[in-house]
Amino acid sequence: GVGFYSAFMAAKKVRVQTRSWDGSEGHEWCSDGSGTYTIKPCEGLHRGTKIILELKDDAHEYATKFTIERIIKQYSTFVPFPVKVEGKTVNTVQAIWTRSKSEITDEEYTEFYKFVGNAVDEPLYRLHFSADAPLAINALLYVPRENIETLGMGRMPSGVNLYCQRVLIDQHSENILPEWLRFVKGVVDSEDLPLNISRQSLQDNALVMKLRKVITKRFIKFLAEEAGRDKEKYQQFWKTFGIFIKEGVTTDFEFQKDLGKLLRFESSAADPGELISLDEYIGRMKEGQDKIYYINGPSRQAIEQGPYVELFKKREIEILYTLEPIDDFVLNHLGTYEEKKLVSADRADLSLPEAADKDEGGSEEQGEKLPADKVAELCGFFKEILGDRVKEVKASDRLVDSPAMIVNVDSYMTSSMERIMQAQGGEGELAMAGKKDLEINPASPLMKKIIEVKDKKRDFAADVANQVFDNAMIQAGLLVDSQQMVSRSYRILEQISQEK
Repeated sequence: GVGFYSAFMAAKKVRVQTRSWDGSEGHEWCSDGSGTYTIKPCEGLHRGTKIILELKDDAHEYATKFTIERIIKQYSTFVPFPVKVEGKTVNTVQAIWTRSKSEITDEEYTEFYKFVGNAVDEPLYRLHFSADAPLAINALLYVPRENIETLGMGRMPSGVNLYCQRVLIDQHSENILPEWLRFVKGVVDSEDLPLNISRQSLQDNALVMKLRKVITKRFIKFLAEEAGRDKEKYQQFWKTFGIFIKEGVTTDFEFQKDLGKLLRFESSAADPGELISLDEYIGRMKEGQDKIYYINGPSRQAIEQGPYVELFKKREIEILYTLEPIDDFVLNHLGTYEEKKLVSADRADLSLPEAADKDEGGSEEQGEKLPADKVAELCGFFKEILGDRVKEVKASDRLVDSPAMIVNVDSYMTSSMERIMQAQGGEGELAMAGKKDLEINPASPLMKKIIEVKDKKRDFAADVANQVFDNAMIQAGLLVDSQQMVSRSYRILEQISQEK
């Protein structure tokens, strides 16, 4: 076959001497690879087969012990018969993935992990499974305890090797698992793969694609089961490898919905540091609630002190805290989970379930608001002062204590996503995001004071309006002109200090 004829890449002549077990005459096959060969009787042979390579001048390295042992260990470590060099067996590691799980000790599993993963510690998780349909599969996969990409080691290669009947087909295979599972170590063996498959054709091979789908789904299911079995251990996994799961949600549509089960976030209904699943959130949703709400911020404290969660607190509606900049991209890509739409709390069109404690007139208990005509006048004043910095100024129906907040008209681009683009200098994307809306609180004492003094002290009121806008932008995590803001702050303080 192809494997045998590859010998001519290194040899100028190949001789095969063989004799059958039944004592018949031995023969020698000989060829220089030019298309012809000779077969002749050969005396003095013992039972068995011997292959002799007469190496080319530039291939003498293949006659060295080191090179021979290296090749055997790389490609034939797990073949089920001993391979010896100078009388010493080279392939001493067993293919334990072919054995029953009940026959393998924890120590054997750990030692194999150290061998295949080039590791010194114990794995966090291991998955050993076999399947006969739709493909014959034996797989032994491990999750390490450390993410080497966070140690400045660069992007790690795939850690899974592909075998066919214990013979290595593809080392560090990029075809057997998606790239976002590159942290997984182990082996996959399938007897359904042809032994002569070229490594170049693996990517387009239908069997390999089916194998990839089966193993990936099984591994996702395994992680979901482990998360339910030991919540603390899964949180350890999430803190180490959660970034890879998020990468999968944003890059791999095929498994996106399955990965939703694995996501974890902090929540207003959980203790600080505790992570919950989307399923746990859904299990606690209020009657009439059909959306999963979330808000991004640099810390839990910053979120809870900000304006976006005020109405959630008042109505006792749970909201997820997404504390990593990438989280909003992840949830936007996911879109829905279990038919529940994922919605950021900084959206302009946010609509929360009605409160249970409304008065007879149907309005929620709140501080005394400005009259409607004064609210319209105040919104107009803010728009006049802010100009093109804001798309629209309107009265808020969700602010409780804060005087104002920035909301996103764009249903896709959240403030967190915009912050990332600002940091990356993505001016084109920012232009597409459009201007923000400013929502003001008609019950805020500050707003009442602005409407009171805007005609008598217009410059002062204008400075305060600009400061309110900048404060709201900062609470949204968006950039402002710090020099202008500081100068304006001093002007406001000076004006206040002169008041009698």
